[in-house]
Amino acid sequence: MGIIKNHVTLNNGVKIPSLGFGTYTIENGYPIINSVHEALKVGYRHIDTASFYNNEEGVGTAIKESGISREEIFLVSKVWNSDQGYDKTLKAFETSIKKLGTDYLDLYLIHWPHHLHKETWNALQKLYKEKFIRAIGVSNFSINHLKELIKTAEIPPMVNQIEFHPMLIQQDLINFCQSHKIQLEAWSPLMRGNVFKIPLLQELALDYKKSISQIVLRWDLQMGFISIPKSTNPIRIKENANIFDFEISNEDMDKISSLNKNLRIGSNPDKVYQNPNTLKG
Repeated sequence: MGIIKNHVTLNNGVKIPSLGFGTYTIENGYPIINSVHEALKVGYRHIDTASFYNNEEGVGTAIKESGISREEIFLVSKVWNSDQGYDKTLKAFETSIKKLGTDYLDLYLIHWPHHLHKETWNALQKLYKEKFIRAIGVSNFSINHLKELIKTAEIPPMVNQIEFHPMLIQQDLINFCQSHKIQLEAWSPLMRGNVFKIPLLQELALDYKKSISQIVLRWDLQMGFISIPKSTNPIRIKENANIFDFEISNEDMDKISSLNKNLRIGSNPDKVYQNPNTLKG
């Protein structure tokens, strides 16, 4: 299969692999080290973590042990709600890169919209200008949060990482991000396993002689998204990366999109903005 070389180019010219390895809920220590080892071994070069995941140390250890040069890996982390604000974000960034064993990040995201996210963004802009981060962006931002941020931002976001899967499409948000050259990225692309229960996806998997996860991840890419599936199973990790040798027809793309029910698996960003304690994922 080889190294995953497919990429998209962000609005600042930085190239990011179109398929990444997600690490949410993978425990620090052996589970995360082993999973990242497997991902790197089968060709992933985009690793997504966050301070909230409490596994940055393990991610850093796995990268170091892999023997792959740091420049070959696109490494992403995020600043958590309790660390938002200018000074606290700068400190949180220092903590993250120390745990990860690196002196820069390829992408740093604001994890959730927050009443301090403008101050947080100012800290990200500073780190970006000083070349400690190659690209900056946000996660879980709705149109209203993006509009609010863009009003005062000197540098526009390069990425918005959102919950995205066949049952949650948010076409208005897609249109807004595309019109502002903000690259979309899908978290929970497999609905935490719930995609496997959907009859249409079961049928398409048989038609294309691919797994359901491969169908969904390929749909993500053809929808213009970067996707970051997570698994600790070596077979699944490899399977999820094997999506570049086929294409879904326009007709079948539309069928998958018709599954949309605005169904969230994680938290609603508007509710989190109002009250961070509502977070469930």
